Amino acid sequence: MVTIVLNQDETPLLYSLVFGEGVVNDATSVVLFNAIQSFDLSNISTTIALQFVGNFLYLFISSTLLGVLAGLLNAFIIKKLYFGRHSTDREAAIMILMAYLSYMFAELFYLSAILTVFFCGIVMSHYTWHNVTESSRVTTKHAFATLSFVAEIFIFLYVGMDALDVEKWRVISDTPGKSVGVSSILLGLILVGRAAFVFPLSFVSNLTKKAQYEKIGFKQQVTIWWAGLMRGAVSIALAYNQFLGFGHTQLQRNALMITSTITVVLFSTVVFGLMTKPLIRILLPSPKNLTRILSSEPSTPKSFIVPFLDNGQESEVGQGKRNILRPSSLRMLLTTPSHTVHYYCRKLDDAFMRPVFGGRGFVPFVPGSPTEQNGHQWQ
Repeated sequence: MVTIVLNQDETPLLYSLVFGEGVVNDATSVVLFNAIQSFDLSNISTTIALQFVGNFLYLFISSTLLGVLAGLLNAFIIKKLYFGRHSTDREAAIMILMAYLSYMFAELFYLSAILTVFFCGIVMSHYTWHNVTESSRVTTKHAFATLSFVAEIFIFLYVGMDALDVEKWRVISDTPGKSVGVSSILLGLILVGRAAFVFPLSFVSNLTKKAQYEKIGFKQQVTIWWAGLMRGAVSIALAYNQFLGFGHTQLQRNALMITSTITVVLFSTVVFGLMTKPLIRILLPSPKNLTRILSSEPSTPKSFIVPFLDNGQESEVGQGKRNILRPSSLRMLLTTPSHTVHYYCRKLDDAFMRPVFGGRGFVPFVPGSPTEQNGHQWQ
């Protein structure tokens, strides 16, 4: 939800952090749930703890690799096999079906499907996106956006209808105080847990950054912390998986956990969600000249060069005494990487990955594809 109120052009780094963290959090929760389910926690020992860590790493790494392999396979098929070339319908269908195929394989092997699809999408956006025609780019962009919007509507409808199911509430009707207490404890744990991870990890991340604009400011940290407080469908799904066996329950403790989870989801979504936009306006006010700049930009996928403002400040360059705006797209920042792990990954990407799987600057010219004269800019 917070990605709706955050503007990708105004705060690209913050948008990426909030969106990526939200998806990874959901995926990690599923992986943790599956890892815990396979162990008997009544007798915890060092051996069980090590096995749990190993099982978690196996699920996490396997889900990630499956998504990466599916994305690379998709890019290679569209780049090398030209039966889909010139056909927007076929190219869009291949991209959608391959992403769904990664989800199905993850479920088949009892991995985290959310994590698999997430990394499959990252790889597809880096390679496959540049292998298809311009019309396919526009089509897939709006198709995925529409499907995502419709899926979110169904999720909120389901949560709302599930909250109106009186059977679960009837089971705990004689202990309303306990229900409120459990819900409050869960919400408090979420608040403390978010703070315990966001602020220390942001501090560690800032220690590795030299440029000031690359660091995560305190106001941005507060926004990230607040954005993750809203719970959603994954929390309800895991609660049902654990405490509901046959579509209903007459056990008070099971009904208590399910209703408490629903209460936390509804409260965090409605209350925290309504407060998110005003909070962002207070903490991260938009620069006055940003609206004018964004309104003059093309909104098609061709517009890679978008102005990037860091807290409303422009970077002054001594050539001609002109103010040159930083690019808003994080991909534009890859043209001048530092000598870190990212630098060597970029070299591998330029030397091997993009020539084999396609990508910006490595796509052969064919009619209907991105223009050939734009290709040399990204090499």
